Amino acid sequence: MAVAVSKDQVLEVLKEVTDPEIGVNVVDLGLVYNVDVHDDGTIDVEMTLTAPGCPLHDTISRTAEMAVETLDGVKEARVNIVWNPPWTPDMLTDEGRRLLGF
Repeated sequence: MAVAVSKDQVLEVLKEVTDPEIGVNVVDLGLVYNVDVHDDGTIDVEMTLTAPGCPLHDTISRTAEMAVETLDGVKEARVNIVWNPPWTPDMLTDEGRRLLGF
């Protein structure tokens, strides 16, 4: 029997993944658009980056997958980078705004 993982648990572990150029985690930057937890232990994460030309695209997405895969019961995490809707600073959480001094 697979251990149930919640969306909140996924988001919490994703807070350990920071955008190296900005120094704030991907959740508080507002980069995580959707998390789907499947019964078979796979997790699909839809997220974006602050800019389409981000040179750290692969690094950030792989780091996010590895972070989610540390959760008990997760067999595989798949991060899909999307560009729609485009990211804007309005997507920052309150904590993200605080961390960036807004």
